[in-house]
Amino acid sequence: MQQPTSNKKLVIVTGASRGLGLAICHLLAADNYQVVAISRASSAALDALCSSNDVTHIPFDLGNLESLHELTKSIVKIHGRPYALINNAAVGFDGVLATMHNSEINTLLNVNVQAPILLTKYLSRAMLLNRTGRIINISSIIANTGFNGLSVYAASKAALEGFTRSLAREVGKAGITVNCVAPGYMQTDMTDSLTGDKLEAVKRRSPLGTLATPEDAAGAVLYLLSDSAKSITGTTITVDAGSTA
Repeated sequence: MQQPTSNKKLVIVTGASRGLGLAICHLLAADNYQVVAISRASSAALDALCSSNDVTHIPFDLGNLESLHELTKSIVKIHGRPYALINNAAVGFDGVLATMHNSEINTLLNVNVQAPILLTKYLSRAMLLNRTGRIINISSIIANTGFNGLSVYAASKAALEGFTRSLAREVGKAGITVNCVAPGYMQTDMTDSLTGDKLEAVKRRSPLGTLATPEDAAGAVLYLLSDSAKSITGTTITVDAGSTA
């Protein structure tokens, strides 16, 4: 097995080409982590980050569940055992359940639930050998608040939170923490439909009168990776500018 080429801690981030995933990669690179960034395709911003930092992009469709084991074996062989896994990638189809196509439901549950579980299954083995590690699942305030037209998406995020709490008990004795970060509405590609009155209505729910940014949520991820968070596990940190307060 090839070992890491540096003493930097290796962090694997899914959904890394834009939005929160890209913000996480930026903060990790700035904080001297080695990053493996996974997404279906790259972006100009991710390419620029890779060109000047210890960041490697791997193009991969997480809906391809059958190939996840080979993906993780390749990552460990080339880059070494990971310190952390950030399960950020997600899809969200906006529409009421009664008219949602079964293929959309399958895609959403495959990418949002099964892929994170399988990635965690395979990569946590290396963390168990190292007797240390961090697993961070990106949830959403929708898991607990609900939202019209996002019932399946909400179910997928609620599943991740339940997975997080139980897995924290399974791997805690090996020095591995498992947590969720639950962002509120942020200005990303997934929330581009939030404009005008819709956007202002969401902002009015916040005591701060604004939306949290991807950088805000990425900061919570960075904290959970740090030594300062070594006693935090099995919980969810909400980053929503107070809109659920």
